[in-house]
Amino acid sequence: MIYGNCEFVDKKYKPKKTDLIVEYRVKPIKGVSLERICELLAGESSIGTWTKISTMNPTIAKKLKPHAFYINKKENIVRIAYPEKLFEKNNMSGILSSIAGNIFGMKEAEKLKLQDITFPESIVKSFPGPKYGIKGVRKITKVKNRPLIGTIVKPKVGLTEKQHAKVAYESWAGGLDVVKDDENLTSMEFNNFYKRIKLTLKARNKAEKETGEKKIYLPNITAEYEEMKKRAEYVKKNGGEFVMIDILTVGWSALASMRKVTNKLKLAIHGHRAMHGALTRNPEHGISMLALAKISRLLGTDQLHIGTAGIGKMYGSAKEELSIEEEIEQQKIKANPRLNRLEQDWYKTKPVLAVASGGVSPLDIPKIVKTMGTNIVIQAGGGVHGHPNGTKAGARSMRQAIEATMKKIPLKKYAKTHRELEQAFDKFNLK
Repeated sequence: MIYGNCEFVDKKYKPKKTDLIVEYRVKPIKGVSLERICELLAGESSIGTWTKISTMNPTIAKKLKPHAFYINKKENIVRIAYPEKLFEKNNMSGILSSIAGNIFGMKEAEKLKLQDITFPESIVKSFPGPKYGIKGVRKITKVKNRPLIGTIVKPKVGLTEKQHAKVAYESWAGGLDVVKDDENLTSMEFNNFYKRIKLTLKARNKAEKETGEKKIYLPNITAEYEEMKKRAEYVKKNGGEFVMIDILTVGWSALASMRKVTNKLKLAIHGHRAMHGALTRNPEHGISMLALAKISRLLGTDQLHIGTAGIGKMYGSAKEELSIEEEIEQQKIKANPRLNRLEQDWYKTKPVLAVASGGVSPLDIPKIVKTMGTNIVIQAGGGVHGHPNGTKAGARSMRQAIEATMKKIPLKKYAKTHRELEQAFDKFNLK
């Protein structure tokens, strides 16, 4: 089969270490073979076009054409190996314009899911990766041997700057390590970003002085690039150590640019995955969270929301999210067909700290830790602020739950001598 002067299906091809490999799950429309789809995918994402052209020559084809080398008709899975020369280094937007660009609009494919990407060494090393990673974040927070615990200020929007700072203070004073803005809290007429930062970081300083513990604020700086830069500089000026970015809604280029800004300012990046469900949720169409997490690691997020392994309110399975956690934490990843995961060497790129957040309460902490380990941030919004005795008591119940879990004491037993945790049982033991 030919697509634009080239034949792209070659089942005998053995991928090179320098190839960028993509795994797709594809459902052709009726009457179109999987082999034909492979020709279209490989061609449209590289050097091919819909008809024979006079400008194509054997030299171009030999150097640059990709190879569809794996076709699994039972699972509708195909793998395409792209020569690294097809891509500009350190340009994720450009890479995705190829491997996840026009192909999603091809009428011959009824459904198409980009499941995973193996990045070759030259591309991996062209990106900065996290500035701090897991070890760096733990050094900043001074929490070594347990999960970090935090909250998201609730309601998501509606609080004034003073009210926001008060909620943050009570959360820290109650024993939490981290307080985070929600993904849709930016700078509103009722809650100005700059006023919020100043007041909330003052509240943090007060909480640190009273508790003797390090406290972290994750302010959402999401905006257009110049404004994000301005906001990051203001966070640094007022003593902040982190910024939060909605990495998908700002775009990969903006994230890459902000990684340069935060590097100069010595700020860590907390990556929120808002909008990911539009790309990831359909198992047969879109782009997997695994692939997005890998891209996020390359571009330099230090922390990333990955879900709660099926425990909280958000869609996602334990199997998938544990695979993502392994991907962002480890240096060498083995291929796993059951997880639709390809091999990946990270070439010393720093690991990312996974964040478990979304519909969890103190009662979920033992299960989250058992499932996801201790190298995580556990965040509860309603699970803190929904406590019968308010935010400070909710924060205490979270701290008590993590203490019990690390001591391997059942929560119900620990609750007998810890009032706030006992009250959490009364409120949240419904699920």
